[in-house]
Amino acid sequence: MAVINKRLLPIKAHYFFFMAAMGPILPQLAVIGKGFGISAEVMGYIMCILPVMYVIAKPMFGFVADYFSHFRKSIFIALIVGMTLSYAAFYFIPPSPGSFITPDEVWNVSLTTQNISTCNPELLNENNLCYNTHKAECSDNSTPMTFEAYFVDVFNPALAPLNLSSNFVKNSRDLHICLELDHKMPQNIATSLFNGTCNFRADLQTSCLYSSATFWLFVLFLFAGTIGFNVTNSISDAICFDMLGDMAENKYGNQRVWGTIGFGLTSLIAGIVVDLWTVETIKSFTPALVIMLIFSVFDLFSVSKLKLPKLSSSESITRDVWECISQPSVATFLVFATIAGIIDSFIIFYMFWHVEDVAKETGFTDQIKLIEGCVVAAECLAGEVPFFFYSGKIIKKLGYVHCMSMCFFFYAIRLALISWIPNPWYLVGVELFFQGCTYALCYTVIVAYASEVAPPGTSATIQGLIAGMDDGLGFSIGSLIGGLAMNRFGGRNSFKYFSILAICTCVAHIVLRPASRKRQYLPKTGYKPPTEQEMVPMKEEPLSAY
Repeated sequence: MAVINKRLLPIKAHYFFFMAAMGPILPQLAVIGKGFGISAEVMGYIMCILPVMYVIAKPMFGFVADYFSHFRKSIFIALIVGMTLSYAAFYFIPPSPGSFITPDEVWNVSLTTQNISTCNPELLNENNLCYNTHKAECSDNSTPMTFEAYFVDVFNPALAPLNLSSNFVKNSRDLHICLELDHKMPQNIATSLFNGTCNFRADLQTSCLYSSATFWLFVLFLFAGTIGFNVTNSISDAICFDMLGDMAENKYGNQRVWGTIGFGLTSLIAGIVVDLWTVETIKSFTPALVIMLIFSVFDLFSVSKLKLPKLSSSESITRDVWECISQPSVATFLVFATIAGIIDSFIIFYMFWHVEDVAKETGFTDQIKLIEGCVVAAECLAGEVPFFFYSGKIIKKLGYVHCMSMCFFFYAIRLALISWIPNPWYLVGVELFFQGCTYALCYTVIVAYASEVAPPGTSATIQGLIAGMDDGLGFSIGSLIGGLAMNRFGGRNSFKYFSILAICTCVAHIVLRPASRKRQYLPKTGYKPPTEQEMVPMKEEPLSAY
């Protein structure tokens, strides 16, 4: 029977509560942006710039944590508080004035009156086109011909002086549809009730969103919260490895798995609660923010109970880090870690975007938040948990090279299946089987390798640097390419192309890093597994302890 290591309970609790706080938020960041009216292409640019900040912030804060090692806990707590407050601030972002659609929505429209009138010129002035008047490309079910129409909310206070009449109702909202002056409609539509579809394509919208307070506040809080999360996550791993000491790669997964459990549970709970909280197409994320705040408070309590080991210091952190990363084996690892980040970022940022488009095509929009919650729960509870538990044994058995090759192979299969799903519920099965052998195993390989090569006194800096290449530079490139691909090729083709990238990377990895010993990728000379712990005297723990 295994004995619980009480010394490690606070780090387990931290991972559980920290990731539980993020479960309702992180998978939804792109979708929250979409709810504010931000297009896929613009989200791609945002998510391209954001990870570049990780490349700077992670090693910078890691350096600070190593340099001021006696204040590691205070720095840690400050980061968690800053991250939590930044995400909570989403609640206070004002919506775009008069906005009732998001880019690329498609509506089924059946008019309640005989014809569509021409628009009042006031509806087409610059201010209204920015905020109140929405342009769509419409087509009747009886003809392939298209025409452009404008949609406004009848009860918008800014338009009250115009005394507009309602000729269409959507989501319990009375709307007025009109055409530009002298705009010609197909004759059969003009003389009968219109029954067709209208597409609010992003390229049709004359919107001032991107110069508004709504957009820039979203960007500000997104940057602050996400940088805070990534830096905290990196320092969490460094502290965990410091506490574990020798053979950390075998025990790390047993600590990190509690983060996966917390993330999966709250993602599922938040998905259910958000769907129950709002029945409209556009969901309210208030319940998700409340769940985040509750678990963040528990996390701060857990961190306050951490007993961190005393560490030996480095005479020159900068010199030791440079000597480490300049070795060919480490540099090669950094390149493939970056490619892993490119693939991961595309899945993280655009999988839910794609699945929401599939939901619209197949009529599952009313269940989408429940589906997304089930997807994350399947990823975490059924996919990641077993792989985090056994990742140390897998790495020990196969080595870093074979593990990375295997991860890229399974990434290719996973991406291909995501591109294929006929309806959103199929994604639950795909993620259940492939999240563990891709993300969980790849993540453990990266952080375990970083711990393995880190010189004494530089653990947080090396973790920040290597993780910065993965979810910093890699995420930046992946989110930019992903946003452009989604905008040009759509979800299905984009995931197909990324699947091809993954299998090509797998082949390149096998060719460039041929099979050798199990401890592949480690420098031939130089650094040994971390022995920097100068532990405070404490009661000896059982060898079987987790």
